[in-house]
Amino acid sequence: MSITRGSIIADESLSLVGRRSIQLEISGLEQLLENFPESFGSVVKLSFQLKGRIVVSGMGKSGHVAAKIAATLASTGSPAQFVHPGEASHGDLGMITRDDAAILISNSGETKELADIIAHTRRFRVPMVAITRNPESTLARQADHVLLLPDAPEACALRMAPTTSTTMTMALGDALAVALMEARGFDRESFRTFHPGGTLGAQLLSVAAVMHQGDALPVVGPDTDMGETLLTMTAKGFGVAALVEEGKLTGVITDGDLRRNLDGLMGRRAGDVATRTPTTIAPDALLVEALGIMNDRKISALFAVDEGGALKGLVHIHDALRAGVA
Repeated sequence: MSITRGSIIADESLSLVGRRSIQLEISGLEQLLENFPESFGSVVKLSFQLKGRIVVSGMGKSGHVAAKIAATLASTGSPAQFVHPGEASHGDLGMITRDDAAILISNSGETKELADIIAHTRRFRVPMVAITRNPESTLARQADHVLLLPDAPEACALRMAPTTSTTMTMALGDALAVALMEARGFDRESFRTFHPGGTLGAQLLSVAAVMHQGDALPVVGPDTDMGETLLTMTAKGFGVAALVEEGKLTGVITDGDLRRNLDGLMGRRAGDVATRTPTTIAPDALLVEALGIMNDRKISALFAVDEGGALKGLVHIHDALRAGVA
């Protein structure tokens, strides 16, 4: 089926074209999985042991994929950068050092714009990895390691537009980044370090990153009279007080506790009014978890304690909102 200018095609027919395109790309990924490159492990080890950076390059659509792979590697703990092959020929070859390794992407393996980078890696003995579907190509023959792509058909009707090949290449780049993440022990805290901005960074914030500590905490002892307790709650501005004995949190006083003990309140002591089974959270817990607990319990503040029950801080619902966790 062809679509000519001005023709009107039924939505169902267009959907069939779209589904066929995706199916062809899925088929390419399945072939990649079944014929997974034998040298993948060697490339992971090479990348892991580098003193420098992983330099990724390609031309055209392969260049766009190369930039994405470099960005994914860099954001997951493996220093990487994209070098445009055209710019490389006009000075940017200086970005590629002996401490680096190069990943060069070309579906055909004969992309002429990569010639200068290939020559540079050979001249200065920079390890070079080729991602290509052609094992007999110039790129593959010059490479130290080849990550061979299946010769799967492109998803367009002409079988020419880079579609299936770029999908497989991107998947292979993701696989490399994930394998390196595991090799480096890249955890949530590491991920947050490289993603401090936006919603993603906020989702990975820990309670300890925003909690109030030290003199900012509304702390009273079990024998503190209620007059002083009320002054502490008012001065600190959280609407709660922490009952602390020998450094450990043993209770919490909230507005609800005050209302339940209005009769003779001023004649009582903090230990008589406090709820003795307070809801708490660990300082290293995610802030989103703290927000979830506060929403479920319909409370506005949560005390953070360590494994031994020692009071470490307080997080308020406004802290979570200010941090962008909502």
